[in-house]
Parts: sequence; C-alpha cells; structure tokens
Amino acid sequence: MKTTLKKPVAIVGYSGHAYVIIDILLSAGRLVTAYCDQEKKEFNPYHLDYLGKEAEVMNKLKKFDFFACVGHNGIREKIHTNLSQYLGNPINAIHPSAVISSSVKMGDGIMIAANATLNPLVELGRGVICNTSTSIDHECIIGDFCHIAPGAVLCGNVTVGRSTFIGANAVIRQGIHIGNNVMIGAGTVVVKDIPDNATVVGNPARSLVKKPARKLIAA
Repeated sequence: MKTTLKKPVAIVGYSGHAYVIIDILLSAGRLVTAYCDQEKKEFNPYHLDYLGKEAEVMNKLKKFDFFACVGHNGIREKIHTNLSQYLGNPINAIHPSAVISSSVKMGDGIMIAANATLNPLVELGRGVICNTSTSIDHECIIGDFCHIAPGAVLCGNVTVGRSTFIGANAVIRQGIHIGNNVMIGAGTVVVKDIPDNATVVGNPARSLVKKPARKLIAA
C-alpha cells in the first residue's frame, strides 16, 4: 500500500493562541516547521523558521499545509479566506484527547483542543475554535468562525451564528438560538435566545447597553 507523506505545517500568527495549536498539531503527529507573521518574533519557543508576511510568501507556503492561529474571529476569517483561494483549504487541528462522535460534521481550519467533547450530530462551520475542555452536546450547530472559549458548555440543540464568541465557562441552555457576531462573557448563563450583534453577561444573561456620553454644559 502506498503511503502519502503529509506536508509540514506552517502556521499563520505566532503568539499565545498559536502555542496551543502547535501543541495540538504535534500531539496529533504533525510536523510544524515554519510561521508567518507581520514581523519576525524574538520569542520563538518552538524554533520555527520565519517565512515572512503571508501575503508576500505565497510560493513558499505552497510547500506546506497551513493553519490560521488567530483567536480573533474577524482576523482569522480574513486569513483563512484569503489563503484558501491560493493554497486550498487549511488543515484541522484536533487534539488526540478530544472525544468526538463519529457523526460530527466539520468544516476546515477547525481547532479542537485537549479534553473537548463533541456529541452526536454536532455541526461545526469553517474556522471554528473549540477550546480546552469545551462541551458541545447533541445536535448543536456552530456557525463559521466562532470561538468557544475554555470550559464553555453548550447543551443540546443550540444554534450559534457565525463569528460569535462564547466566553470561558459560559453555559448555554438547550434549544437556545444565538445570532451572528454575538459576544457572550465569561461565566454567563444563557437561558433565552440572543439576537445578532448583542453582548451579554451575567447569570442569567443580560445585555450590555452602552450609555450615551454625558454632554458638557457650558457655564
């Protein structure tokens, strides 16, 4: 039987979030050898080769599989989308300790960290982050480029719109619908649907509404 050799991996973005992803890839048996970033990093704990800015080194990147190591949803989506046009889809980074049902459906460029659990019929869009010890129960649907922070719990049949951030140790009740571009604070308990572009915190979750700036009255 012919064995297909996998390319080495180049990461895009090299800081704290990238360190977690590099560890996931190494734990999964992948070889990570290079990085792209806006500038060469003085702190290089994994001794990776610096290729340059990703937009300037496309020919070099063709020799690698790649992964966008950026926690910010919007920036990650931009990198993911731009590079995919020239290099094909990014790989997934899945830690061997994650428990993933065989019925889970995944897009590309997904991070699933150590001790995460994904139960039957979960669907993950492109570029989703399921961070350390997240728990996503049956039939949840997570939109493209969401970030689910460590320890968050999504009960069954939760729907999450694209580019939403769910903070560490947040709990989402079963059957909840969360819109696009939502921010859910750490430790928040969500018991009602959340519309697009909302920011919620607390137990139970409440919306954060910015107060208008006070006008100065001339003497």
